[in-house]
Amino acid sequence: MRSIETQILRALASSEKSLWELLNTSHYLLADLIKALNNLYNEGLIGTDGHKIFLTENGKARVSSKKLELTSEVCKRCNGRTIEVTGKFNELLEDYRRIVKDRPKPVLNYFQGYMREYDVVARVSLMNYYGDLADQDFILIGDDDLLSVALSLTEAVNRVVVLDIDTRIGEFIKKVNRDYGFSIEFIRYDVADPLPKQLIGKFDVFSSEPLETLSGLKAFIVRGVSCLKDNGVGYFGLTTAEASLKKWISIERMLTRMGCVITDIIRNFSHYDMKYETINYESFVQKLMFPVDENPGIAWYKSALFRFEVLGKPKPTVDPERKIKIRFFDPDEDVTYPSGM
Repeated sequence: MRSIETQILRALASSEKSLWELLNTSHYLLADLIKALNNLYNEGLIGTDGHKIFLTENGKARVSSKKLELTSEVCKRCNGRTIEVTGKFNELLEDYRRIVKDRPKPVLNYFQGYMREYDVVARVSLMNYYGDLADQDFILIGDDDLLSVALSLTEAVNRVVVLDIDTRIGEFIKKVNRDYGFSIEFIRYDVADPLPKQLIGKFDVFSSEPLETLSGLKAFIVRGVSCLKDNGVGYFGLTTAEASLKKWISIERMLTRMGCVITDIIRNFSHYDMKYETINYESFVQKLMFPVDENPGIAWYKSALFRFEVLGKPKPTVDPERKIKIRFFDPDEDVTYPSGM
């Protein structure tokens, strides 16, 4: 906790900041960050005017001016993603934005929310960079991001199959198929259930943005690996805001046991809006001991993108034909879930 508090003090030493600006540069568990802010406020090291958070005189005394001379920034061109959306992918982005603007609204029952359109296309561009796009068969487990649409717009993929519990997404995909001549396949599927036999070991690439309970993470990823052919490839997102490093190491160990090697972890690759017409995932601000303004539109909630390759034949840690018990909500780490107040 002290290391988080030190980082907050250093961030505020250069200038006062809103809560959302602090969150935008945080790499810590959101629950821990909220505790740290409350601790610093109680200790009289930070203050607020209701809009910005600032260091008090006692807070300023805690920060070494020498350390403030060292500053670091991510690449402004790619925003730290290592890949840019250029050329044909720019055209694809405009088409993708037009198609998905009437997508189904997120619902709390499925803990839904979708990444920004640019980040979806950036993932497709990264897949292309690694040779994971052209003539490949894709399995997507959960697709409220509508990655299936972006993949189909490339006209390079061989097959795209979407597994999702939300039939509204299936209806939307059906309409997109009809309007744009795509052939995206949709199967209504609960990740807790056994995999349909015809999907096991049939795909080149798996992609998902899984639930971030430990059981949810493991279920989504093990189902995806079970669908892969020999030497298949996987992509998935994982945050530090609501997935502790204990969860990270558990997932990394599971991947190793399944014969998968992590080739890339790109921090802050995908950005999410957290306030929708149907759900507000930012009600956690009520846990703070001081008032803050509403978010002006900062996409502070971000996930790292994992890419892995299977060495030879996949070795799922769970029989794909066995049911998995999934915990939907983690009260210690899922701070954004509205019922967790």
